[in-house]
Amino acid sequence: MKLTNRNKKHALPVAFLCAAMMTFSGCSEEFLKPDPLSFYEPTATFSSESGLMSALAICDRHLKLYYATDHNEMLTIGTEYIFSDMMVAAATDKRSMLCDVANMLTPTSDNSTQQNLDRTNSIWFFWEETYKGVMYANTIIQFVDKVEGLDETTKNAYKGRAYFHRAVRYMALIFQYGDVPFVTRLIDVPKQNYRCTKRDAILQMLIQDMEFAVQWVPDQKDMDLTGMVNKGACRMLLAKCYLAIGEYGKAREQTDILIEQSGYSLMTNTFGVFNGGGEPQTWPITRNVIWDLHRAENKLIAANREVILGLPNRGSDQESFVKMLTVRIMYPFYFDGRVKTKDGKQALLNLKRNHADYNPKYDYMRALGRGIATFRPTHWSTHGLWVVDGREDNADLRHNADVGNWVRMDSLRVNNKASTEFGKNITLFDDNGKLLCSDTIRRWFDVPHYKFYLDDPVNNANITGSDGNRGATNGGNADWYFYRLAEAYLLRAEAKYYLNENDPTIKDDLNILRQRAKCSQLYSGAITIGDIMNERARELYWEEWRNVELTRVSLCLARSGKPDEWGNTYRLADFDKQSGTDPEGGSYWYQRIIHYSMYNKGPIQIDATGNANPNYTMDKKNIYWPIPYAAITANNKGILAQNYGYDGYDPSDPKWETWQEAVADEEKTSD
Repeated sequence: MKLTNRNKKHALPVAFLCAAMMTFSGCSEEFLKPDPLSFYEPTATFSSESGLMSALAICDRHLKLYYATDHNEMLTIGTEYIFSDMMVAAATDKRSMLCDVANMLTPTSDNSTQQNLDRTNSIWFFWEETYKGVMYANTIIQFVDKVEGLDETTKNAYKGRAYFHRAVRYMALIFQYGDVPFVTRLIDVPKQNYRCTKRDAILQMLIQDMEFAVQWVPDQKDMDLTGMVNKGACRMLLAKCYLAIGEYGKAREQTDILIEQSGYSLMTNTFGVFNGGGEPQTWPITRNVIWDLHRAENKLIAANREVILGLPNRGSDQESFVKMLTVRIMYPFYFDGRVKTKDGKQALLNLKRNHADYNPKYDYMRALGRGIATFRPTHWSTHGLWVVDGREDNADLRHNADVGNWVRMDSLRVNNKASTEFGKNITLFDDNGKLLCSDTIRRWFDVPHYKFYLDDPVNNANITGSDGNRGATNGGNADWYFYRLAEAYLLRAEAKYYLNENDPTIKDDLNILRQRAKCSQLYSGAITIGDIMNERARELYWEEWRNVELTRVSLCLARSGKPDEWGNTYRLADFDKQSGTDPEGGSYWYQRIIHYSMYNKGPIQIDATGNANPNYTMDKKNIYWPIPYAAITANNKGILAQNYGYDGYDPSDPKWETWQEAVADEEKTSD
């Protein structure tokens, strides 16, 4: 339901959202409109089961927006990855590219909106949209008991699914922002005196909610629809909550049930539909289980016994489905004069299919798309990550170029007939060692093609259009994974590590994934937390929220006292209360970033129109993003505590110590 001017003043019953978050959007009507239903006449809207179903559908749809585009040069989840060991910003045509994070990220630095095409991150989205997701879930929780005609089992299933959605959002918030306002209900009057609630207090309530959800939400096998929250998804999230709070034995118990008693199994053979890619003559695919596992056509079919929770996102209804422009945003921008041949010509041309020089053997536009590289992987994530026991495992299907799963730049061939190098593989250096790519950040890196390739029939059919559309595969509507059974093995390995880092069965939970991927190297000795996090990176790239998971593991290491792969131990009191860009100290999150990324290594000279001298920096304090200044000032009858190291931080700012205190304060306001 579209909001009218009449009901606009009541638009956000959670006044924190209206006062704090809407500052970013200028309270525009578009921002206030969560079609297809109104959350602002709740008594009427949620008096029937159909209203609850619509609200739950909004929650489900909202979840996939984190993975999809928020405009045609951005994928929301990419911001999660540039705050990790795996990726950095790469839009070198933009001076505002978020590379110098230590100096650029402030409480006032992100006042962007979805329509601002100059921005190069989605931090705004993770604050604004995540609290909207909390509101959607709270609406169901608050009204489900008032719907007549539903038995307790049905009501509790709705409630459990809403608890899942709220818990997912708060797991993101507490590991992106630390202590945050804990909003658990809709209120009838404006509330501008919120205070933050401590992380562990929020976790305690999430555990209570997810234990309820695991009890009442049905298994997928007992449901008619695929893609709705099910018991397996609730169990996975509960295991993560248990890990975060230090209940490692309980976390292991939940993963044991997922792996051994819930009817899921790893896919170990090819299955479903074989999609041969955009242009098989240019980039042939040898069918394999990893390729099939990550095809949109196969992710949510009944034959896929590995999916626990998927995000349905295929169809022609543009209101319900959103494009995932992975092929546009995640591939190198190599159709450019800054990638040259040895004889000085442009190496790769994006020729139209009706061009006289067109040859399907060299149609990289259809096979690999026309990338713009908003983000790029770190060198470690494309090379060092794949070294096990001192050897790069190129047999690993997740890193295998021979079968077509992985694109190595030097596997591409010059398609410019004006060059004497025509038909030969492109190279980064000429015979004298001269660099042939003058912007290696944006235009030269390898790609996990099996993860990012998506069909785009509209642009694929366009053989005469403009530069970015003629035959290009940008990516399109595609189902995505939220949870797979593979992650349960990784979480179980992690729980075992905190319980006993010498447990010899930890390696078995990693090796079962490596065996499925046909790896030549298996783990044989003692396992470190680094081995587990590396295997997560290999298996769950662009599925897990990498920054959130690294921060969660940082908390687990500090709480458990277990060492990281370098022998460092961390203290719960200060692992997230340090600053500086030096290599010593900080959190496990920080140590992973400075060991494996290009942060804090000094400026890089490239040929770029916007940022020719990018300096990638990351501060220890950046383990948490700053609470937006607009949220703090809008909360003008109370104090929202700023995070350590940012302007406005004051350790004496009051916070709720327990979730019960936060809830009681909400109830007082509502009364």
